[in-house]
This record gives sequence, structure tokens and C-alpha cells, in this order.
Amino acid sequence: MGNLLRQPAAPRARLRELLAGPQPVSAPGAYDALSARLVEEAGFDVVYMTGFGTTASLIGRPDVGLLSAAEMIDNARRIVAAVDVPVIADADTGYGNAINVVRTVQAYEQAGVAGIHLEDQVMPKKCGHMSGKAVVPAEEMVGKLHAAVAARRDPDLVIIARTDAAAVEGLDAAITRARAYAEAGADMLFVEAPTSEDDIARVAQELKGVAPLVFNWAEGGRTPPIPLERIGDLGFALVLYPIGTLLAATTAIRSLLATIRADGTPAAALSGLPAFAEFTDFIGLPEVLDLEQRWGG
Repeated sequence: MGNLLRQPAAPRARLRELLAGPQPVSAPGAYDALSARLVEEAGFDVVYMTGFGTTASLIGRPDVGLLSAAEMIDNARRIVAAVDVPVIADADTGYGNAINVVRTVQAYEQAGVAGIHLEDQVMPKKCGHMSGKAVVPAEEMVGKLHAAVAARRDPDLVIIARTDAAAVEGLDAAITRARAYAEAGADMLFVEAPTSEDDIARVAQELKGVAPLVFNWAEGGRTPPIPLERIGDLGFALVLYPIGTLLAATTAIRSLLATIRADGTPAAALSGLPAFAEFTDFIGLPEVLDLEQRWGG
């Protein structure tokens, strides 16, 4: 798991292999390197770098387009370096026009991610489950996707086209856009925030065979929280759980701080926390000590 000297073998090819399997691939969200290691430790085959969580963890603010491409890509690079499993990263709108998308795709690729998703919102964007979104013309997004496909140097890099048009123009328009995005070369399609199980089923039915589909199981969002079995039956290839780790961390930290505030020390909470030695083992201290022995550090 993310050893200092070991490089994972062909994570992009591995991601494509996983996505071609018979069951949907589950990808919990990670907002930093530590949460990514926890996702990997739990046995998941793919880590998803959440833009919502990245924004919250880096600047403590909502996902409303406040982070730059450089900040997002730096976080992706750290997450990729921390784990051996493939990482799919949120690339927002590509941070500009089609020319900006070229640089964005190449920078994410250099960071080592196995896949990215690009969305058709107007900059500055908003979280897909917030109100007040706006989308660019479909033709503009098609141009961005042509640029993204041309820009990647590794053909195994998975490019996911996300449309937020359902909340703005309706589900029919979102499905029409998704078809156009597949024709532009997107490897996967991501229709964001359908608001009923019937709409989810319609997306799956109408886009079946067009391209593999992404389901965003956004914790507390606008999309109904349907079971994984049902998601698989509908034919989705990838399921994102973007912010559960972030919400769980928030709850746990609040609880610890409340204990310290009430008691003056965290003593009463320690039984529910990892022991110091357990945690340092998890983040790789034994490997570092071994390398010190080998090289006289």
C-alpha cells in the first residue's frame, strides 16, 4: 500500500480492466493522501479524488469553483503517490476553454491519475448537488472533449464526460448532451444529479451501449440513495461515494474536540481512537525505519 519504493504497475490499464468487469466498481471519495490510504486499506480497488472534499479540506470553503487547477492537481499528485490503486480525479470544468483543457489533461496525466471527469458547467462551477448551476452550450463542451482526447498522451487515461444539464435544461437535454459527448470521444458518461429512481433508470436505459456510465451516490445529495445491487442491475460501471469520508471525519473530529472542551483533556476519547503505534504503522513508519537501517539514515 503506497510504499515509498514501489510504483504501482499500469494503474490506467488496471482501471480499464476493472471498469470492463461485470459488476460496478465502487470508488469512495478521498480529500487528501491520508483518506486515500484509508480507502485503499479498506479494500477498495479505486480511489476517487473529490473536488468537494478537496475544497473543504484545503481552504475550508464550499465547492463553488474557488480552487485553481494547480491546487486540484497538486492534491491529485499527493493522493496518487500515497496509494497503489488507480485514482480518478475531479477536473471540474477543465479550468477554462478547450486550450486550457489541453493543459489540464496533460497536467493531471503527469500527476499520475488513471482517470478524470470534466463537466459542462459555466466557470466558476458549483457542486453538482447545489442549486444555481449554469451550463455552457453543448457545442462548447464537445470542443473541450475533443481537446481532452487529443491532449492525453496515454490512451488508457479514462476521460469521463459529466453533464449538469439535468438541473438546468431537463433530463432530455442531459441525455442528448451525453450522447454528443460520447461521440466526441469520452470514455464514460456521467449524468449528474437525477432526482428520482425513474430518472436514474431512464438515464441507464437511454444511454445503454453508448458508453459506460457513472453513478454519483452523493451522500445527502439530490439523487436517491439506491442500493448497489440496483445500480448494478441498471448497468452502471462506476459508483462514486464522494463525501462520506469527509462527513465522517467531521463528525469524529467534532466529538473529540467536544471531549477536550468539556474535560480539559482527550483522555475519555482515547479508547475510541487508534493507538499511536497503530497509526504510525499504518502511515508507513516501519518502512522508513527499515530504509534507515539499509542506508544508514
